[in-house]
Amino acid sequence: MPRVKKRDYENLTNTNIEKVIGLLSQEKAITKKEACEILNISYNTTRLNKIITEFQDHKEYVAKRKATNKGKKAQAYEITEAITNYLQGESISEIAAGLYRSAGFVRSILDKVGVPQRPASQEERVHPSIIPDNCVADTFNAGEKVWSAKYHAPAIVDAEVEVKNKYESKGYRVYILENTENDTVGGYYAFVLACELGKLSHLEEYGVNLNKI
Repeated sequence: MPRVKKRDYENLTNTNIEKVIGLLSQEKAITKKEACEILNISYNTTRLNKIITEFQDHKEYVAKRKATNKGKKAQAYEITEAITNYLQGESISEIAAGLYRSAGFVRSILDKVGVPQRPASQEERVHPSIIPDNCVADTFNAGEKVWSAKYHAPAIVDAEVEVKNKYESKGYRVYILENTENDTVGGYYAFVLACELGKLSHLEEYGVNLNKI
């Protein structure tokens, strides 16, 4: 059966489809017209049934994959993918879904190999995050791909910058990398102290290509 194509204005999130299925299954069920309205799709019972069937089939497939993976140790490709996708901005839950693993499984990989992690809330983003021991360094080289604990993003070292004596750390001009609305990589220059930068070179031993981060 061909996959259902989603239109921009339609609300076909997993949560919303799950909600509609529940409302259709309850004792005083909603009508299929009401179900279409909740999903913000045109009234079309055939398409509604396809959306629900596809969702349930995918949910069953994911459950089977997770059951198959349960208890198995992380494979090399899973470690590489988890690290790479996280550094590129994906959330732990998104990575877990792609690997058919739990969020705890992905988080344990990142902790074990020493991947700098982003703050969980906006309030925490105003402060530099903790850099794992594997990433700590006093000196960085021009052109090196690093992690900015201040901006919570990967960056490229541009040059060392002279700092005032009050800082017990070297300073660097770096280019903070960020994704744009067009899914291309952009960014901006910033001044960062060495104590707020983390090395990423140790991640290459896990198959991570830092040039693609």
